[in-house]
Amino acid sequence: MNEATAMNQNVIEGSVLITGASAGIGATYAQRFAARGHDLVLVARDVARLEEIAAGLAKEYGVQVEVLPADLTNREQLARVERRLQADDRIGALVNNAGMGAPERFVGSDVETLDRVVQLNITAVMRLAGAVLPAFKARGRGTLINIASVLALAPELFSGVYSGTKAFVLNFSQSLQQELAGSGVHVQAVLPGATLTEIWARAGKKIEELPTHMVMPVDAMVDAALAGLDRGESITIPPLHDETQWQALQAARVAMLPNLSTDRPAVRYLAAV
Repeated sequence: MNEATAMNQNVIEGSVLITGASAGIGATYAQRFAARGHDLVLVARDVARLEEIAAGLAKEYGVQVEVLPADLTNREQLARVERRLQADDRIGALVNNAGMGAPERFVGSDVETLDRVVQLNITAVMRLAGAVLPAFKARGRGTLINIASVLALAPELFSGVYSGTKAFVLNFSQSLQQELAGSGVHVQAVLPGATLTEIWARAGKKIEELPTHMVMPVDAMVDAALAGLDRGESITIPPLHDETQWQALQAARVAMLPNLSTDRPAVRYLAAV
């Protein structure tokens, strides 16, 4: 969250490429952007679902919807999406949404599975951003939306691998916001809480075990994220009612920065020698 600008649904010009668009958050973003009149490029592994969504959106909203099937943990297929972002100057926004959950416990989990989580949640996010941001910066406009998670702020609550990947997305987004300030490129990080999507079942978790007041419907989450985008927010946390809590966390972090690199150890460590 940051200083909000006036509500404006026209912050994005051109088409929108959305990863993980075959269900859940990605499919909902696709519907919302189609309703706003944007052409779409939809990326996911499930071709049949993508084509069904594309046909429905094109028919209902009269927009052009292209399907670009890809498994973003496969370097060749990821590179195909990168090339599309680099070559297509009609794309005005990238929604880095594709992601996967992880087993709750690290010890004893399949490391190959966890490596795929890192590839999808970190490597793909970084590489796709790297493919599109040079063109955005050169044009002086463009929007990057990175889907992180509130678990970036709460490593105690769930898988350290998953929360760690989302902490990367948050840090990466904040660094980009600093780097691109004044360029005309807008970077938004969205931190959903528990959201009613298929990612839970795919990770072997039962979202039904959570209290209902802790789980947000996907439509409400995406609508809140887009409201944050319209307000010009750099960080959007849909379930956080008291935004001063985030502001206080940020202020405490920034206040600590001058003290994180000094020419001598802290006194408490000198006393221990």
